Order: sequence, then C-alpha cells, then structure tokens
Amino acid sequence: MRSWIAVVLAVGVSACAAGMGTAAPADSRELVVLGDSFSANAWAVDSQECRHGDTSWPTQLSKLMGEADASDYLDLSCPGASIDTPPSYTAAWEAKQADQAGAFGPRTKVVALQFGLNDRWGTNDTTLWYALQQCVLDLIRGCGTEAAAANRIVDDSNLTGAKYAERLANVITYVKYYAPNARIVLVGYPEFFRIGQDAVCFNAFGAVRFIQPRGQAAIESLDRLDQAQREAARLLGVEFFDSRAVTAGHGLCTEQPWLNDYQDPRDPTAIPFHPSVRGDEAVAAGIRDQIAG
Repeated sequence: MRSWIAVVLAVGVSACAAGMGTAAPADSRELVVLGDSFSANAWAVDSQECRHGDTSWPTQLSKLMGEADASDYLDLSCPGASIDTPPSYTAAWEAKQADQAGAFGPRTKVVALQFGLNDRWGTNDTTLWYALQQCVLDLIRGCGTEAAAANRIVDDSNLTGAKYAERLANVITYVKYYAPNARIVLVGYPEFFRIGQDAVCFNAFGAVRFIQPRGQAAIESLDRLDQAQREAARLLGVEFFDSRAVTAGHGLCTEQPWLNDYQDPRDPTAIPFHPSVRGDEAVAAGIRDQIAG
C-alpha cells in the first residue's frame, strides 16, 4: 500500500537528487509526540477528539525539556490511535497532521512514538487493548491460552518485530528525512503485570480486589508486544525507551500500582488501567534522561 508518506518521501528524494532540496518549515517544533491514549492520557468525548492530559508523559516531558511553549512542542497523540488498524486514527494520520503544522525540520530534536495496543496482529479482529478490558473480566471462561481461538484475545501470531517495523516503516522513513537531526524514540508500554505470572488483578473502587487466575494469554501478548517494539526499533534504526524498566514493580497487581485501577479513588476522572501521574512522571523523566545522555 502506497501511503501518503511514501508518496511524499519519493517526491522529496527525487527533488533532492535533482538538486532541489526542500526547505524546512521555519516553525518546526523541537519535540513532537505521536501516539495513542497511553501518550494522550485523557478521556475522549468521541472517537474524533484528541485530548491530552495535563500530567501525561508528553506534557511532563515537554516541561522537563524546557519546551512547554506551543512554538516548540506538538503532541498529536490521540486515544484509540493505532499503527495502521482502522477505524481509529493511525500513525500516518498523526504524522500528516504534524507535517501540516510544520512540526518537522532541522530544529526538531525529539520525535517520540507509542503505538501497538490498538492494532490487530493476526486472523481475528480483537486488539490487545480491547482484550485487556474484556477478556480478563470474563469470570466464566477466563483469558487463558485458548482465548485467541475464541476471539477473546488478540491473535498475536504476527506480533513480531519484523511485522511491527514493516507497518511503521513509512512513518519512520518520513520523519528521518524531514527531521534529520531528531532523536526518534519508540516508547514502550509500562509494566502491567510481572513477567511469568498467570493471574491478572486490579483494584476496583479502591476497595474490591479483582483476581483473574486465568490471565496467561493477556500477559503473554503484552510480553510479545514489548519484544516486538524492541526488535522493531533495532530494525528501523531508532531508539527504544523501556517504559517497563522505569515502572517495574508498580504494575496492577502490586501494592503501589502506577497504573490507574478501575474507578480509582485516587483520581476519579482517570482512565482505568492507564498510567497514573506517578507512572507518567517516571516515563517522562526516563525519556529525558535517555535523550540527554
């Protein structure tokens, strides 16, 4: 599929080869973020709305970098966004919005991307994020290894680094070309559950502890996504930021989770199972330290 990015890239490369280099936008931003709700971390009233939380990791990162001013920072992340799975906004769509805003250029220092939970990876139509909301709550059938065949969990047969890289390649190629000095960082997801455990758990209403003993499929798919992102970053020649490492020990089954519980009394307006203020703070500080190193 020839996306708009591939077409624009081909035109740009041809122009440069003919000695007609494209001038960078004068208003290019120093920090650009593309991603899903784990980046935006704000409720969307409808599927077309892209709100951003005041304490999301991109917002906190912009302040840590001293670039919270609108002229130096652009966050295009959107709840429900995916790499390329319809009907939600895609990485290419967000990159196009950034391009139209003149965000990419020699001044761009960092472009951070966070995608994957809202994509389909195999023969069924279930996404990993949908499964985390539905499959793990299935008290009767659970979310064991047979769940994919029953379409209750994502079919992760194609959830590999090579496939992830292939699906994101056009966007990365475009960013590299039009933001040649930028550090491109593929941001992983925080720790949901410890590697190797079978049970899925979280608190509800600040009082009830929900435990799903058959959560192996969800946990294994999260692990596969994490490994796919790491491998894709290597294949694409970009950096990977390990959000799991900076949030380790603070998943949903821990005493001090850095993900919001269901109807979390710590923040009644928070999105369930998304990063808390502390979780986003750790990710923002970690990215800042990595790009400063």
